[in-house]
Amino acid sequence: MTKDGPPPYGFVPPPSAPPSYAQAVGGVPPSSPFTPQQPVLTGAQIVTTVVPIGPQSTHMICPSCHAEVNTKTTTSPGMIAYVSGFLIALFGCWLGCCLIPCCIDECMDVHHTCPYCKAYLGRHRR
Repeated sequence: MTKDGPPPYGFVPPPSAPPSYAQAVGGVPPSSPFTPQQPVLTGAQIVTTVVPIGPQSTHMICPSCHAEVNTKTTTSPGMIAYVSGFLIALFGCWLGCCLIPCCIDECMDVHHTCPYCKAYLGRHRR
């Protein structure tokens, strides 16, 4: 394979690119896949805000019943309570001392519900 060098000084590139597939086949140019026949009506916009929930009751708007509420909270032992209870039992305090983390508030997960419609709103993990 031999190269003769760069093209001559008077070399002019082709005037245009080859035709596109639609032009070569003679098809119809593509159109928008959604062309509404009637105007799209927009109703009232609903804006949702993520409210951070913590260990105490939180003031928010319930996404289920749309009421402005202070959440009802219930507690249940979290993962840290179970892990620390297991470690206490592993180190020899298995006679009931291993259940102490299940009674400490800082080891409990807090579940938030709506007081009106009882919808589950979230969980604060510890």
